[in-house]
Amino acid sequence: MRQHLCRCKGCTMSISGRRVRLRALEPGDIPLLHRWANDPAIWRQLGGWQFPSSEASTLAWLEGLATERLNQRFAIEGLEDGQLLGTANLVAIDWKNGTAFHGMMLGAAETQGKGYGLDTVMTIMRYAFDELRLERLDGDIIEYNAASHRLYVGKCGWREEGRQRGWHFREGRRWDRILVGVTRQDYADLVAENRYWVD
Repeated sequence: MRQHLCRCKGCTMSISGRRVRLRALEPGDIPLLHRWANDPAIWRQLGGWQFPSSEASTLAWLEGLATERLNQRFAIEGLEDGQLLGTANLVAIDWKNGTAFHGMMLGAAETQGKGYGLDTVMTIMRYAFDELRLERLDGDIIEYNAASHRLYVGKCGWREEGRQRGWHFREGRRWDRILVGVTRQDYADLVAENRYWVD
């Protein structure tokens, strides 16, 4: 089944996995997004700078997404209860070369370690490769984020493709930035082996 993500007012179209649904971010998500944006434990695992942010700035960021066609950001929602679990993205989409950068954030600590991350990455890959017809996805992981490395490289078929030594400065020291990537063929081989989408 072909599934699309729509940002039209009142539209409920989404991208469904086995445990999660990826949908457009909505104004009702702002309170949780704002809380997560100010949670040091979450941002320790992610790249980029962390600054305290207001609810108004979070809303302004969300409103700006409507005009971004090469940067798509999704809410991760539990299929069973509709709970907002986090966010995922496909950004810096390069249609000529068929590439994009992917990242994910699970904000609800109580939902971590229950397979939602795995299903999110599998769903993002299926959408990127089967629907958008991209050829590869790229990502990066902070050296100390062993959980993300196990998820992407250990379970989801991504490969470590390089390191940028001392790229991140966190907690008074330098950490490597691990570059990871997955191709359309890597994904096809993975699902042929693990039969993830076979009920």
